[in-house]
Amino acid sequence: MVWDAARFSIFVEQSSGISHSGDVSPIGKIQSLIAKPFMPAVFFLSGVMYDTLTLTRIDRLQDNLILLLYLVLLGFLIVLSGRLGVVQAEVETLLSNRSSFTRLLFKARPYYPMAVQFLLGGLFSAYAIFYSRSATLTRTGIFLGILVLLLVGNEFLRNRLSNLRLLVSLYALVCFSFFTFFLPVMIGSIGIWVFLLGAILSVLVTLRVVQLIYQENPDRTKGEAVLTATPGVALIGLLVGFYFLNWIPPVPLSMKFGGIYREVQRQGDQFVLTYDRKWYEIWKRSENRFPADEPIYCFTAIFAPVDLNTTVYHHWYFRANSERPFTHADKIPIKISGGREGGYRAYSFKQRLDPGDWRVDVEAEDGRIIGRVSVKVVEQGETQPTLTTLSY
Repeated sequence: MVWDAARFSIFVEQSSGISHSGDVSPIGKIQSLIAKPFMPAVFFLSGVMYDTLTLTRIDRLQDNLILLLYLVLLGFLIVLSGRLGVVQAEVETLLSNRSSFTRLLFKARPYYPMAVQFLLGGLFSAYAIFYSRSATLTRTGIFLGILVLLLVGNEFLRNRLSNLRLLVSLYALVCFSFFTFFLPVMIGSIGIWVFLLGAILSVLVTLRVVQLIYQENPDRTKGEAVLTATPGVALIGLLVGFYFLNWIPPVPLSMKFGGIYREVQRQGDQFVLTYDRKWYEIWKRSENRFPADEPIYCFTAIFAPVDLNTTVYHHWYFRANSERPFTHADKIPIKISGGREGGYRAYSFKQRLDPGDWRVDVEAEDGRIIGRVSVKVVEQGETQPTLTTLSY
């Protein structure tokens, strides 16, 4: 999870920077370096890069257990923040008959925002990585954009993390983001009912946290509890609306690879993909311009968690020119099985395409876009293609 400057400073701020001889100690030098204005950005980017390299699979049990632990700890801190949110004049009276552990928790209260920021940073970082693998430059990128904004904004939220309504709303969001991909991984199915189940669980967990905050605070009214819970529940309702607008990426599905080819053949455990590539186009892995009246293959590799079996679609669209909208041409179902690291490989086949812009939207059963492959079909020229192959 992201290890930012705020987390490191929890230790550094409690350390002395001057040695007995009057010289700056090694810890003092580190403290001075951390104080540089560019260091928070360095820690932030390093943490995100670390998460990108280590969070390899969305169905990895160890990563999901860590995220679940973060959710539990975050809920615990929010409950503590709410219960200890009393006026200073009442502190001695409230704590006089409490255990030493309770008094210790109250004394540690100034550090709660830093701990909350640590946990939120780790959760938002993981979610941004997982959801980015399923998002495309379509409407499904909207929810990813929100997560990225919150990931960056978390670095500046410490002074506002004492606001109970904000904390409960953020907790509702991280619970929703977790259950949206965790339940399909655990159940082995994806669809509207699994998504709605995750949303219901998010609401129940959020309401339970609010209930724990107020159940031992008789001076606080039910009306205040309702006002605390309402923004978080409303946020989950808004995100459910995002789902029906296809604004949420189809996690845990993701497209690992996709392209347009002249021929696709299976040889043993490999698919051999044939396409036109000039000798200098060393970066090219598929065709983006294709001759009309020739067979055309769209090959994709879709990652799905172990034990998740579902149907995806190659949805072909066409437009004659850029001034006209894309229209439906064909929709081909493909059954896939999860578990393979490189994704479940499959292709669809068309022939005698009209010249113009073509695209293939790889869609989940509920219509959300997993990936997109585009190609421009042109009239057959006189130049002979230079065919090469790629194994996948």
